[in-house]
Amino acid sequence: MSLGCPRNLLDSEVLLALLEGKGLEIAGEPEGSDIAIVNTCGFIQDAKEESIELVLQLAELKKSGKIKKLVVTGCLPQRYPKELADQIKEIDAVFGTSDFIKIPGALEKLFSDRCIKEVSLEPDFLYDHTYSRKILTPGHFAYVKIQEGCSNRCSYCVIPNLKGPRRSRSIESVLKEIETLKEENDIKELVLIGQDTTSFGIDRGGKSELARLLREVSPLMEEGWVRLLYTHPAHFTDELIETITEVDNICKYVDLPIQHASSRILKVMNRRVKKDEMTSLIKKLRERMDGLTLRTSVIVGFPGETDEEFRELLDYLEEIRFDRLGAFIYSREEGTPAFGFENQIPIEVKEQRFDEVMRLQQRISSENNLRLLESTVKVLIDEEDASGSDQFTGRSQMDAPEVDGSVYLKGSGKVGQFCTARITGSMEYDLVGEII
Repeated sequence: MSLGCPRNLLDSEVLLALLEGKGLEIAGEPEGSDIAIVNTCGFIQDAKEESIELVLQLAELKKSGKIKKLVVTGCLPQRYPKELADQIKEIDAVFGTSDFIKIPGALEKLFSDRCIKEVSLEPDFLYDHTYSRKILTPGHFAYVKIQEGCSNRCSYCVIPNLKGPRRSRSIESVLKEIETLKEENDIKELVLIGQDTTSFGIDRGGKSELARLLREVSPLMEEGWVRLLYTHPAHFTDELIETITEVDNICKYVDLPIQHASSRILKVMNRRVKKDEMTSLIKKLRERMDGLTLRTSVIVGFPGETDEEFRELLDYLEEIRFDRLGAFIYSREEGTPAFGFENQIPIEVKEQRFDEVMRLQQRISSENNLRLLESTVKVLIDEEDASGSDQFTGRSQMDAPEVDGSVYLKGSGKVGQFCTARITGSMEYDLVGEII
């Protein structure tokens, strides 16, 4: 059972392939299985609570004899290995973010009385093309993780503690993996992911190699498109802009988390970028890239965020009018510099600010979508409506899997294939279209 982001999901795919290689059969439900394995998320408070709730549910199944062994891996045991093992006695093993590949080799030890603890102090595992994967996404799109870990050290973020320092795969390894994925699946959308994809290769030679990677990946996806997620405004280069602009099958979709619009807050966050620099980058992106979809994420309620600084953020969102936006309430995480900052914001204030941001973005998104009426867009069909009747759900280049909206389609189509749709209706985050 996999929780959290696509990066976690990909780790789960690697683990599943390793388990199947050991001869294990993967069960569809935990009840009745011999071993339940949870790949947890521990990034922020909400994620930790979701992970703990699932672990406790499985612990109850173990108590009642419906599962035999319970294994917890990923971010949560990386942060709290001792606490998990001591406080939830039903757990038979904990493995850290770099240690999940050891699970298949530890299966026999699971049936001893002692809890197994395999948590590296500094995670250093980096998967490559030599690892098989059991794809958990629909067969027509897949994620490829081009790097692991992060060295940015944003003051609010626990990722370097959970995943270790930035380490990039070789371009050759990424290309070989994509070739294998294409041989085994009819992939129409390839999503490149990492903690900060714009820093890909910096740990090797001091310079980003992302633009080169994209140009070499593009020919492998001749019949589909390539999407890039998790970029950083401080590491976005002119070469990368030119590459995304010039290469036809790279989605004109830029995921650019700004986190805030106050230069003071950005400095305290250790984002290494100023407001005017972000504005200049966004202007450059929009001038050079026709049909650009711009996605961002912001944090509200960061320690010391004044009413004026929050208003500055709202004004900036109104000015820039991002096409897609995710907002997060600041989560105070032990082990980060911001945990000890003064002037922590009360939860009720943080929630109020979150609601204001989401109301604003709801209006902006609705207005942006209205402009698309009667236009034609290329759509990748993700699924057929349960009711049938030639109704489908898909996504255009404007929508990343899981995090963005959908295009609801009517007409003759096929799941996993592209179609052309005329947009006939719009909602706050989704579109309605006819297949033509």
